[in-house]
Amino acid sequence: GFRTCLLANTWVDDTSWRRLRGALLARLGRHFQPVLESCRVGMRKPDPGIYSYALEELRARPHEV
Repeated sequence: GFRTCLLANTWVDDTSWRRLRGALLARLGRHFQPVLESCRVGMRKPDPGIYSYALEELRARPHEV
């Protein structure tokens, strides 16, 4: 009954290693819902907005996490 979130400071990877990074995130995505990447949501840690965004995605309130 628990929802978990992966919140990562990441960047758009255009290197030759991007397939490995993509595979890692796909594997992690099986265990965490949602997977939030800073480059995709337009904010990065420690910006408070990214934590508010994560709470919205989890449908949770601060005192519940």
